[in-house]
This record gives sequence, C-alpha cells and structure tokens, in this order.
Amino acid sequence: MPRLFTALEIPADLGLRLSMLRGGLPGAVWISPEFYHITLRFIGDIDDRRADDVADELARIHRRGFEVSIRGVDSFGNGKPHSVFAAVQPSKALTDLQAEQERMMQRLGLDPEGRRYTPHVTIARCKGASGIEVARWLDSRGDFPGGSFRPARFVLYSSKSSTGGGPYVVEDAYPFDP
Repeated sequence: MPRLFTALEIPADLGLRLSMLRGGLPGAVWISPEFYHITLRFIGDIDDRRADDVADELARIHRRGFEVSIRGVDSFGNGKPHSVFAAVQPSKALTDLQAEQERMMQRLGLDPEGRRYTPHVTIARCKGASGIEVARWLDSRGDFPGGSFRPARFVLYSSKSSTGGGPYVVEDAYPFDP
C-alpha cells in the first residue's frame, strides 16, 4: 500500500542554499537536501488500484509553467514548534494548481485536506527543540534570501514512513505546458 503525495521538486542549487540553514538548533532532525520539496497534496496510504486512479487523474492536468519564489524561514506549531521551513511565496498559479489537485482527489473519494494550504519547504523536524530555541534560530536566519525557480513539472511521490523525511521515490512526473 503506497503512501503518496504530489509535490514540486527543488532544484539542486536552491537545495544547496537551503541546506546552509542547517545547524544551530538543538534537538532538530534535519531533512536531507535531496528530499526537499514543496508538497501540493498529501494523498496518504492507498491501495494500488486507487493509486493508479490518482496517477491517471493527475495526467489530465495541463498548466503552463510558473515561477516559484522562496523567501525567509518560519515554523509550524505555535507555542510548541514541530518543524521549521523555508517559506514559499504564494502565487495564483501555485494555489490554482494545488486547488485543482485537491478537487481531483476529492472526486476520487479521498477526504479533503483539513488544513489551509501553506506552501513551504520543510528544513527540519523539531522533536526536541524548545519554542525559545526555535525563535532564536528563526531570528538568526530570518533574512534568508531564498531564490526563485521555474519548475518544469510536478511529481507524484511515494514515501515510507520515517523520521526526518524520505526516502521519496518519483512514481510519475507531469510536465507543465510550454
């Protein structure tokens, strides 16, 4: 039974810049740069037949390429942070792509995503870091300039349940229209 999600891949040069943010946060479990991505839709654990339906449905998406910009860092978890991330600037093209995938997955009978979509690149899980330590880490890296890129495609990843992200396998890729 595969665990699936759709995402945008992060180019190697931007992944290298993001990896320079690692360190200085006690108790953090750092994500390996090769596993950096921007999740579009978490699908979850589904059977092989439904996975085929998901892949077929995603192949119907035809969208033009667009620019993705990453600026600054932040955390999820309010008073008890559970992860730190590089923030992705929301854009109409990105949110429209995510919304289309959300509608498709619901038409296939999957439960709706319960959280508001916040595009990001997870850098670390904060299993043992305190809120104060995370705040200090964010303060020291808050001016991260990030960068921009134009993804050529979105992908359907499979993953194994693990700590620290990955390993992820590209099951299918869906290029953007020129």
